[in-house]
Amino acid sequence: MTVNPDQTTYPIAIVGPTASGKTALANEVALVLKGEVISMDSRQVYRGMDIGTAKATPGERAAVPSHGLDLVSPGERFSAVRFARYAREVIDQIQKRGATPILVGGTGFFLRALTHPTFAEPELDPDRRRQLGEYLNRFPTETLLGWLRAFDPVNAERLTRWGGRQRILRALEMPLLTSRSLSWWHANSEPEAEPLSPLVFVLNPPRELLDERITRRVQEMVAAGLVEEVARLMAEGYDEHSPGMNATGYRELIPYLRGEIPLEEALEEIRRNTRAYSKRQLTWFRGQLSEGAVWLDGAAPREDLVSEIVETTRLRGVSRSGAP
Repeated sequence: MTVNPDQTTYPIAIVGPTASGKTALANEVALVLKGEVISMDSRQVYRGMDIGTAKATPGERAAVPSHGLDLVSPGERFSAVRFARYAREVIDQIQKRGATPILVGGTGFFLRALTHPTFAEPELDPDRRRQLGEYLNRFPTETLLGWLRAFDPVNAERLTRWGGRQRILRALEMPLLTSRSLSWWHANSEPEAEPLSPLVFVLNPPRELLDERITRRVQEMVAAGLVEEVARLMAEGYDEHSPGMNATGYRELIPYLRGEIPLEEALEEIRRNTRAYSKRQLTWFRGQLSEGAVWLDGAAPREDLVSEIVETTRLRGVSRSGAP
């Protein structure tokens, strides 16, 4: 299959729940569309976290240019706003090369930061942010959420449904360091960039199939050395309070490596938390994506999915370019 690159340099996004096969699908699409892949995964940005985040293999990276991997250490926060700034620069570079930017991942907030740019953030003193982060990390998530309800009830309501600990911490930073809530900044500041309008494809496997893939993936990760990877990261000084290490697949193994629980209990917790996370991802995509998103049968053969994405992208490119 050949496609005119001039018709396909508009960004596309392939999203879906964890273990749905997004990365392999995106790589095959990239080979057809002369594409380059940008990881849209909030944990693949961390160096040294390879197995548990299911990063593209060295062979996959050699075949298809990949971006958004190994950007920061596990001890550093990497916000959706920061991702959007990075991704916009990479997208511009890819398009200048005449290639198709292909965003792929399951972190909905990263996609939304591109399609709905947020306010231009005020400068925050890095030392004060670090000190505040160290203080807030002493408290359980429910306590932090209670404080956020007092400071910023709008964001507290949203993050109760969609967020996680790191996003709650981020939302608390603003009122505590600027005396203005995150909601206030959103309402009273200009967005820092123009919105991106990628053609979005959602990979949606049947629930039973997805659960099977999750079970198999956990087994494969353990066989590939996930336990050893977490042990190495702990030896380097990272723990469950490190921004990267609170990811599913990592935080559950920390008690095992400390001798607090047996391995099978930790692995069952990973499977359970991964299934719950995949459900939240699909709920988010259903609620947040526009009507223009294309939902794909995640049980279909990969070659059929590649053909559907390529053809839909080609037609969208013709429409946008005004070509007959």
